[in-house]
Amino acid sequence: MRTFSAPRDGRGLRIGIAVARFNHLVCVRLLEGCLRELAERGVAPEAVDVAWVPGAFEIPLAAHALAGSGRYDAVVTLGAVVRGGTPHFDYVCRAVTDGVREAMRDTGVPIAFGVLTTDDVDQALARAGGVEGNKGAECALAAIEMARLLGSVRRAGGSAP
Repeated sequence: MRTFSAPRDGRGLRIGIAVARFNHLVCVRLLEGCLRELAERGVAPEAVDVAWVPGAFEIPLAAHALAGSGRYDAVVTLGAVVRGGTPHFDYVCRAVTDGVREAMRDTGVPIAFGVLTTDDVDQALARAGGVEGNKGAECALAAIEMARLLGSVRRAGGSAP
């Protein structure tokens, strides 16, 4: 049996981040948490690129472009979709989730999913540096771990995408 490890050391990694401007107060806090975690894990500031998109719906296309560029070891997606009084919430959430999954599948590059889907702004703020922690920081760590894991598998001759 072979076991693959995923160290949490980001030194030498290049990370792309797709972040939505819509719900800016929440998204900027997610981005701050993500950037802070990347720096704490050793990712050099010049090895991080941020692509701002209009809203959550546009995140998958930006994530696909970043991942497909060959520049990044991993991509982080950050956004917030807050439930309203129409089915729009459900359509956007499904499109973003499916689109990010497809971008990861198509490119073989790990993409950490940091798009909050909440009932109200208070829930979103709680997950963007409030009482629930910062999901942007959690996604930064997930991106590092997955980049390292896939690197280990590929070096061992495994069949990681």
